Amino acid sequence: MFNAITDVPGIKVGHASDFNGLTGCTVILCEDGAVAGIDVRGSAAGTRQVDALSPGHIVDRVHAIVLSGGSSFGLDAATGVSKYLEEKGVGFDVGITRIPIVPTAVIFDLLFGDHTARPTAQMGYAACLNAQEEVPEGSVGAGVGAVIGKLFETSRAMKGGLGTCSVAMPDGLRVGALVVVNAFGDIIDNITGRIIAGLRKSEDSTEFANTVNCLKQGMVKQKFALVNTTLGVVATNGRFTKRDITKVSQMAQGGLIKTINPVHTTFDGDLVFALSTGDIEADINKVGVLAEFVVTEAIKRAIKKADGFDLIPAFKDIHKGWKAG
Repeated sequence: MFNAITDVPGIKVGHASDFNGLTGCTVILCEDGAVAGIDVRGSAAGTRQVDALSPGHIVDRVHAIVLSGGSSFGLDAATGVSKYLEEKGVGFDVGITRIPIVPTAVIFDLLFGDHTARPTAQMGYAACLNAQEEVPEGSVGAGVGAVIGKLFETSRAMKGGLGTCSVAMPDGLRVGALVVVNAFGDIIDNITGRIIAGLRKSEDSTEFANTVNCLKQGMVKQKFALVNTTLGVVATNGRFTKRDITKVSQMAQGGLIKTINPVHTTFDGDLVFALSTGDIEADINKVGVLAEFVVTEAIKRAIKKADGFDLIPAFKDIHKGWKAG
């Protein structure tokens, strides 16, 4: 067990990271196919091929999920993933060929690094080649350019990132999550209720301003603000229909609600994909509750393992003495 989404059978994860331009992409491969659903709650989502996740759509399985930086430019990464899968003969059978089904979602990370650096089809292909069961976390892949606490853009913000987590039950049921945290709001420890990362009181401060309190005091975001988004993927080896796995994705959003404040704003493109890869009989509510839990833990791990690249404070810079586990 890797305490990662890859503990769910049939799932591998690969990253491609641009540490010069400060962006990247992450692929969640499920080459044998997975029943999939999605729940979108932010008002600024950027996506590709998510229509295939509708319960009424003819496509019954997906073959990868791509999470990418670069805003809508980063959607190109999916082309490389599709090429990789096509070369392996993986996809929806249309007779003359197989078409890979690769739903994709992006974060806006153009303000952090070089705004002309975007994940490409070549990076998407490279992420597939890098796919494995052990999942690097923090400022890697789609988490390279992630930033949180952006009421005042990046000047008083902190570093976001990518995290993963899983649980295994005695009956063989497994549920895992992978999350890219690029939120407008602050990150909350759901156990203590305290802010652990987010908007700071000033550019030089290590104290938190509390975004919600700032909004209550009348502060508003004045500039173009589609610069945020938290993207989640949950997976289980429980057997579910499209309709049921969509409900799991809805319940998994509880993990965002418990750890990000504010969340699901007009500035965010928050969404959660859900994947069903196995044949284990499982209760939908049990899996939904476990999905919420692993999303919560993955978000905290994303923040705690992030690296600010000496450009912006990360959790480890403010919480001295903390060591990533």
